[in-house]
Amino acid sequence: MGNHSDHHENPSSRLFISILLNGLITLVEIVGGVFSNSLALISDAIHNLSDTLALMLAWLANNFSDRKPDARRTFGYKRFEILSAFINASVLTAISIYLIYEAILRFLHPEPVRSGLMFIIAGIGLLANLISMLFLHRDSSKNLNIKAAYVHLLGDTLSSLAVIGGAVLIYYTKVEWIDPSLTLIISIVIIIQAYKILRESVDILMQSTPESLDLDEIKNYLEQLPMIRNIHHVHCWQLQDHDILFEAHIETSKDLLLSESGKLLKEVEEILKQEFHITHTTLQVEFDVCRDKAMIKQPKH
Repeated sequence: MGNHSDHHENPSSRLFISILLNGLITLVEIVGGVFSNSLALISDAIHNLSDTLALMLAWLANNFSDRKPDARRTFGYKRFEILSAFINASVLTAISIYLIYEAILRFLHPEPVRSGLMFIIAGIGLLANLISMLFLHRDSSKNLNIKAAYVHLLGDTLSSLAVIGGAVLIYYTKVEWIDPSLTLIISIVIIIQAYKILRESVDILMQSTPESLDLDEIKNYLEQLPMIRNIHHVHCWQLQDHDILFEAHIETSKDLLLSESGKLLKEVEEILKQEFHITHTTLQVEFDVCRDKAMIKQPKH
């Protein structure tokens, strides 16, 4: 953490600058939306507010997740990133549903919009979001939590573009339903994006087997080793978007010495790491102990 290159690789400073940018533009767009009477601009402001919250959570998660494990949290704080991503996506979905409701009301009761002010404020919002996206682009492919924040920014960038286009159309056509129409389209797009993050984060929180892994394939691969008779009581889950954990009982084909068991464990760990990218293993070696040899152990009722 001490040298310059390590500091440069840490996304915390880029996240913090994005927080300041989005917090400022949120205030500007709320004021501009009220004065221009533009629901689309207010929706852009609310998206920007959700961006700010997302970025704040991402910044906290980025710093918390590096804290060392302790006796109470033996895996450390890495799961905090997934909690943050889940909260971000949930908030964004709720906000988008509310904006859809407001847009429907605006269809029923159209109101005039000051398109010139709408255009200027949306342009400022677009610039701020583009700058923030540039700061986070590199880290968004490496970290689910920063990806969630990046999707917030992407959605709001699209929103700002749509609002700018809408302001031009309203100015020349005087058609009032363009404003709520934009809000509907933007909100639906954001809900679709947020759903993907929600599904992925829920899978991790529920300790589901990663979609990239096939437990039957792993079992069959390991059972080809001459010293292994059976793999059973398998669990495989993700701690966060990088770390995959695996635990299983290994029944050996004969009664092994403790030193031989150690060598077998090392071999299995290496296979799991190299072939299946599993980063943490907990393996129990046994010989003719378990009566239940099912791969997935069922609870007793």
